[in-house]
This record gives sequence, structure tokens and C-alpha cells, in this order.
Amino acid sequence: MDYLSRNSDVSGEGLRLAYSHHRASGPDRGPTIVFLLGYGSDMSGNKAMALSALADCEDRSLLLFDYAGCGASEGAFEEQTLADWRDDAIHCITALVEGPVLLVGSSMGGWLMLHVALALGDLVQGMIGVAAAPDFTDWGFTQDQKMTMLQMGQIEQPNEYGPEPTVTTAAFWKSGEAMRLLHAPIAIQCPVTLLHGQADQDVPWEYSVRLAKMLDSPRVETILIKDGDHRLSRPEDIARLLGATEWMLETIRAV
Repeated sequence: MDYLSRNSDVSGEGLRLAYSHHRASGPDRGPTIVFLLGYGSDMSGNKAMALSALADCEDRSLLLFDYAGCGASEGAFEEQTLADWRDDAIHCITALVEGPVLLVGSSMGGWLMLHVALALGDLVQGMIGVAAAPDFTDWGFTQDQKMTMLQMGQIEQPNEYGPEPTVTTAAFWKSGEAMRLLHAPIAIQCPVTLLHGQADQDVPWEYSVRLAKMLDSPRVETILIKDGDHRLSRPEDIARLLGATEWMLETIRAV
């Protein structure tokens, strides 16, 4: 594991972002796969590790990193906003990657990958969303929860994936509201694959269908897994993700 200063293109003083960068050794290995994590996740999760194994086995370039305040990166989680994590992603890519990228975004990472693609333009040659959750600050909270955040500064919710509650701050919520995308066409033209479980209790699968409609790209594939949950981390779900990644790499190569 290595570290990158949040404020420069070299490791140094100040808040540092943890990352792992596998650089393909062979020529013409295609774009670098960049995995964008979900809310509160880190790069030790099943999907990240599966992509890491794929990169090692097939000599593909892969960049994994933890947002500030998450995993092995420095910073306080409660002090971060969606815009901060978008900027972390753009900074890591521009500082560490040479050439084009394939973005893979999980849950909140599926929202961030849209903003990263809008910022980096043609550098992004393909995207894969896994239970993508664009605009979840809008539809993911009740009106009472939104009011509590604004009045108290944050809310805590039960976390079925760990012992600590899930904290959402008013600053994060306001940042997300300013970054909503589903109200207008999204000017992204690269190939996109969206994977979503129809048994997802956190992010309704209809949002992937809506996102597919809003993307300008004519090359959008939406794959619905009827019994799939939000995490899509079962062996068969991981196999779908890896298959979609290899298919996308070949699609990009053929363009």
C-alpha cells in the first residue's frame, strides 16, 4: 500500500490517501481499471479484491484507493463531503494514471463515476456501475431525516454491514444535493454497463433504468439480477462483475 498527498501529486506532508496501483507490464494492456467505492467502504472489500485478482492474473492495470476518512486513508470521516470524495478520485487518477481509464463504481461510487467522467472527458473510455446510486441524497432519506440532519448536523442509522452506525452529515447531504444529475441528460458518450439486483433494499433497481435513459451514450447495457441484493458480492455476482469488466475492456479495444 502507498500514500498520496491529497494536496499534491507526490507523497508528502498533510492528509494522505491510501492507494494500491498495479501497473501492467506488457504492451497494449488497455485502460487502467479504477474502482470507486461505496459510502463508508474501503479497498479491502470483495469486489475490489476480485478486481485485484483479475488484474494480477491477466496483467491489467488497476488503481484502488480509499477516500479521505475511509479505510487506510487519513482524515475524519464526518468531515468529508461528496464533492471532497469526487475530488479525491479525480486527484488519484490524474496523479497516478497514465492514459485512459475504465471506471467501476459501486453504489455511491456509481454516482461519483458520473462526475469523474464529466470532469475527465475522453480519458474515461468506459464505465461499469454496480447498484449505482446517483442522487441518493434526494431519494435515500425521508423528509424527517433530512430535517434532523439540518437541525442536528448529522443522523445515525443502523448499519447492517458492520457494528458502527452509518453517519450522514448535513454537509455531506448538502454537497450531494448540489451534485444531483438525474434531472437532465448526462453528457457521457462512452460505453456503460449497469448491474443491479432487483432485491436491492438500499438502492431501488429502477434508478439504474432511469440512469440508462439519462445517459447520452447510445452504448448502455442494463443487467438486472432478480435475486441480487445491494452488495452483489455472492460468487455468481462477482463473476458477473468480472465478466462485465473483461467484456468492457474488449469493447474499448475494438472501438
